[in-house]
Amino acid sequence: MWPCLLLALALLGTVPASHHAVPAAPRQPQGVPAGDTTQLYYAVVTKLRTYSGAQRYCQDVYRGRLASVHSAARNQELQKLAQTYRIIIAPWIGAVTSCRVRALWGQGAAKGCWELLWGQAGQWESYWEDSSPWNYANWAPTHPFHIVTTCTTLSVRDGLWRSHFCFELRPFICQY
Repeated sequence: MWPCLLLALALLGTVPASHHAVPAAPRQPQGVPAGDTTQLYYAVVTKLRTYSGAQRYCQDVYRGRLASVHSAARNQELQKLAQTYRIIIAPWIGAVTSCRVRALWGQGAAKGCWELLWGQAGQWESYWEDSSPWNYANWAPTHPFHIVTTCTTLSVRDGLWRSHFCFELRPFICQY
C-alpha cells in the first residue's frame, strides 16, 4: 500500500517528509527537438535498501531510476540535497563499475580485468544504469574498486564517489 500511496502523492505534487524532490535543469534527450525537453526531479529516500532494492523502489514509487550525475554542479546539488536529511551513510547513485567482457579476436594475452574465459578478456568500466553517457566522474582516490562489481555512493561529507558492495543497505537518490 505504501508504494502506491507514495506514487499517488508524488503525482499530485505532495511528497512525504522523508522524501524531498528538487527539480533539475531541463535535460535534452538525444534525438528530441529542442522544444521537447524533459524536466528531472530528485528524491532522497532515507529508507535503507540494497542497490537493487533502491533501483526497484525508484521504479515502483517514482517511475524513475537511481540518479545519474553529469556535472560538478549537479553533483554538488545532490550532495546538498542529501545533507538536508542529516544522513551519515552515503546514499546510492546510479553508477556501477564492473568488468565488461570482450572477445580477444586472436590477440595473445588478456589485458584489463583478471578474468580470462574461453578466449574472452574484460576491461573495468563504470557506467550509468540509465544508459546515459559517462561524461563526468568524481571518484575519491583509490576508487572505483577493480576487484568485483561494485555500486556507487555519493558522500554527503565531501561529495566524492566511492565503490561499495551492492548488497549493503543504504539510503539512495532517485531521479524521475
